[in-house]
Amino acid sequence: MARKSDSPPLPPHLGMDPAKTAEKLGPPVDSARFAKAAAFCTRGREDLARRGYAPDGTKRLRRFSIWEITRYMIPVAAAHLRRVLNANPALPQGVAEGGSRYFTLEEVLTLRDHFAREGSATKPYRPWRPEGLPAKVVAIANFKGGSGKTTTCAHLAMAAALDGYRVLAIDLDSQGSLTSLFGGRIEDEWQTVFPLIARDYAEAVQAENVVRAAQGAAPLPLDETLTEALQVSPRNLIRKTHWPNVDLIGAQLNLYWAEFQIPVWRMALRGWPLWDALGNFLQKSGVLEDYDIVFLDTPPALGYLTINSLAAADILLVPLGASFLEFDSTGRFFDMLYSTFASIEEGENAGRRIAGLPEVRFEWDVVRAIITRFDAAQQTDLANVIQAYFGDFMNAYRQEVTALVGQAGEQVNGIYEADPRDFNRETYLRGREAFDRTYAEFKELLLGAWWRDDQERKAHGQTTPA
Repeated sequence: MARKSDSPPLPPHLGMDPAKTAEKLGPPVDSARFAKAAAFCTRGREDLARRGYAPDGTKRLRRFSIWEITRYMIPVAAAHLRRVLNANPALPQGVAEGGSRYFTLEEVLTLRDHFAREGSATKPYRPWRPEGLPAKVVAIANFKGGSGKTTTCAHLAMAAALDGYRVLAIDLDSQGSLTSLFGGRIEDEWQTVFPLIARDYAEAVQAENVVRAAQGAAPLPLDETLTEALQVSPRNLIRKTHWPNVDLIGAQLNLYWAEFQIPVWRMALRGWPLWDALGNFLQKSGVLEDYDIVFLDTPPALGYLTINSLAAADILLVPLGASFLEFDSTGRFFDMLYSTFASIEEGENAGRRIAGLPEVRFEWDVVRAIITRFDAAQQTDLANVIQAYFGDFMNAYRQEVTALVGQAGEQVNGIYEADPRDFNRETYLRGREAFDRTYAEFKELLLGAWWRDDQERKAHGQTTPA
C-alpha cells in the first residue's frame, strides 16, 4: 500500500509543464481579435445596461415613498405630509403600492415648492443659493484610476438633485461611465464637449484673422472640423436624463481624440488659451444661470481635458483610497497641478506684464481630498496618517465601503436610484448614510463658497455678479 507523503503540496506556480501551458494559449492574437472582443463587449454592455432600464431601453427613475421623502428630502413629519395631501387634492397624490404612496421626483419637487410657499418660514424646504450669483462648477479629479471619481461625481449630482438643486453633469472621460449611469447614449464626439473646445479655438482663429487682415498677413485656415464646430449650439449638446433636474453632456470613446487635437491647435495659434475653452462655454452659454451646480467628471490623467476642467472649476474634489499607493499618487497629482498651472501663469504673464494686460491667475474656492472605499477595520491607521499630512486639504468624513454600491451597480444604478425594498434595511441605511454624509460635507463647501462670494459682492456694493 502506497504511503501518503507528509510533504505539503507545491504552490501552484511551481512544477508547471511548459507543454501543457502552451496548450492553453490558443493561437497567436492579431489586431482583428481586438475588434471581435470589442464587439462582444458592446453586446454585453448593452445587455447589462438594460437591467436597470425599462423594456424600451430607456432608463427611468424609481418612485419615492413617503418614508423616504420625509426622512431625506422634505423636512416634515410623515403624518403631516399625509394631512397636507388629503387637504390639497390638487397636489400630486402619488400611486398606491403595498399600502404606501410613492411619488416621482417631479412630484416631490412640486411638493417641495408647495411647502416652500405655504409651510413654516424657518424650515429649509428649498436648498440655499444666493440670488444673482452664478452656479458653482465642481471638478472631481485624480489621475489615479479606480479612485472613485465617477462614483463620487454621480452620487453628488444625484444627492444635489434630491436636495432640490438644478444640476448639469459633464462627462469628460472617454470611457463614458458617468454617461452610462445617467442613461446617456452618445453616438460620436460631436455630441460631447469636443465641438465646444473646437468652437473656442475656431473663434480664436477668427479673431486672430481680423488682426492678420489689418496687418496684411495671410489668414490662418479654418478647416471643415472648425467650420462645423462654429455651427454647433452648446445648448444642443445638453441632454435631459431620467432625473428631472439633472441634465447631461455625455462622453464616448472618440472624445479622446481631443487630447491629440488640442495641442495641434495650440501649435498653430500660440495665443489660444487652450485651458479656457470649457470655462468660456460655461460663461458665454448662460449655463451658470440655468443651473445651480455643474459637476465635471474628469479622465484618470492630467491631460488637456482635465486641465480645462480644473481651470473652469470653482471647487476641486480629489477622491483617493486609504492606501499608500493612492496617497503617493495623489501627492504626485498635486505636484503636477502646481507645475502645470504655475507654468501657465509664468508663461502667460511675462508677456502680459510688458503689454500692461491683467495677469492670468488660477484660484479655487476650496480644494478637498476625500477618502473613498474606506474600511475602518483595515485602514484607520493609514487614513489617520494621510489625514495628518493633507491637513485642511482633507475632508473629515471618510466614505465607508458599502455593499449597496456594488448591488446597485449591478443594475447600472447609483445608490440613490436603488429601491429600499430591494435591500436589507440595515444595508440600505448604511449605504445611504455613507453618501449622504459625503454630500453633507460637500454642501458645506458649496454654501460656504457662495456665502463668501455674496459677502464680497455686498462689500463692494454690487447687485449683480462682477
